[in-house]
Amino acid sequence: MLAKLRSERHLVAAFLAALAGVAVEHHLLEAGRAASLIGAALMVAAIVLASMRVAHHAEVLAAKVGDPYGTMILTLSAVLVEVVILAIMMTGETSPTLVRDTIYSAVMLDINGILGLAALLGGLKHGEQPYNDDSARTYSVMILTAMGISMLVPEFVPQSKWHYYSAFTIGAMIVLYTLFLRMQVGVHSYFFSYSYPRAKAGTAASRLEGEPVLPSVVVLILGVVVIGFLAEIMSGLLSAGIKGTAAPPALAAIVVAAISASPEVMTAMRAALANRMQAVVNIALGASLSTVILTVPVMEAIALYTGQPFIMAMSPVQTVMVAVTLIAAAINLNDGQTNAIEGMTHFVLFATFIMLSALGL
Repeated sequence: MLAKLRSERHLVAAFLAALAGVAVEHHLLEAGRAASLIGAALMVAAIVLASMRVAHHAEVLAAKVGDPYGTMILTLSAVLVEVVILAIMMTGETSPTLVRDTIYSAVMLDINGILGLAALLGGLKHGEQPYNDDSARTYSVMILTAMGISMLVPEFVPQSKWHYYSAFTIGAMIVLYTLFLRMQVGVHSYFFSYSYPRAKAGTAASRLEGEPVLPSVVVLILGVVVIGFLAEIMSGLLSAGIKGTAAPPALAAIVVAAISASPEVMTAMRAALANRMQAVVNIALGASLSTVILTVPVMEAIALYTGQPFIMAMSPVQTVMVAVTLIAAAINLNDGQTNAIEGMTHFVLFATFIMLSALGL
């Protein structure tokens, strides 16, 4: 028992940080902007610690059940954290573009950040890295459709009719994801898998396959709960810390997207360095799709329930960045192999996203 606690010391530390955050959050808010920002930074550090354990146990499950089931568990866990944070933040004083900016930031982070850096590092180490190109094509067209319906078309919907289109969007996302899920775990599951040589004894992959499943499931669930708890405290402190400053308007959205993606980042990097690019594709594109197709209906339902609409139509800059990203992905992920050049193109797009966000665009 003691040995198990030692192995989960990062998660235990994150849990203790959450308890401490509850105890001192009110005092930090009263102490002023600097104290709030310090508290928010500490909560982010605790979230990273918890994410390290979530990533490890997601890898255990992925090694046990294989793709696409293992990475699907990870991406759904990340989206759950994101939805919880957004739902909490939307109940308070927040920007009407928070949901839109968070989804946009998550797509930029997943496709350009995670996939770009993973393909770059993996390509430098292994050269060309194979994967199943059926998965990339399926993910890409689903992301394009989901973002078009939920984040492009709303620009042309009259304000007086927003609730009708909002209800339609909820139904469309549910139908799309239901069919996609049936494909992913049903007769078309081979679209999202790739046959790699079985791990040799003594390697990291073989050690993961030897770990028990039930403890990993329990710790994964507990880790997501702790991350969500920490994120709630962090969001309050961050909002108070940046209020009235010159911080970029989308900063809160980028932080939320980064928090939800933190377990995925480490898992994807390990997979790329282990020459398992299929897991990276499933994580990066699967997380992007899950973010759009699951977050939108939940938040739209909240808007309908409260009667308070929020802005979902992307800005011109965001539309251009999403279009360039999806075109680059369609070209790069069309031949069943990635390389460092393809990774670098996406990572440059990610750097462009960060620069534009810093400029307030």
